[in-house]
Amino acid sequence: MKTRQLTLCALLSAVALGIFVLESQIPAPLPGVKLGLANGITMAAVFLLGWKQAAAILFTRIILGSLCTGLAQLPYSLVGGLCSILAVLAVKHVLRPNQLWVSSALGGMAHNIGQIAVAIAITQTPRLLVYLPVLLLSGLLTGIFTGLCAQFAVKRLKK
Repeated sequence: MKTRQLTLCALLSAVALGIFVLESQIPAPLPGVKLGLANGITMAAVFLLGWKQAAAILFTRIILGSLCTGLAQLPYSLVGGLCSILAVLAVKHVLRPNQLWVSSALGGMAHNIGQIAVAIAITQTPRLLVYLPVLLLSGLLTGIFTGLCAQFAVKRLKK
């Protein structure tokens, strides 16, 4: 990895971590529901740097963020982040550059599917699936918003 690219990954990781920690201070309207602005950094990284660098940024943010805000959320974030980035990568090549927000919305919903799977595995309570529609709707809406922010950032940074 070139020095410039490594520096950019470190900078994006730090920005994502800062956003994540700040956002963790905002009370969630419902359990498991938050804006996920740090995911916009990961989305931008996928489209600017590639999947390996974006995954490194994502997992750096998740691990350091969990150390800062509490380790209890680590399994939810890890599985949700993995599901999200896999969903984004699955559709990245079929979307036009002005459709980054679509992949972000899919990533947001995939993140919530991963979260609910972890919750069911930890609690051994399959009835938690009744909460999935609420999480999917929030993942869709917040994914669109963060995707539009990332799309704007990618457009500006490519110049």
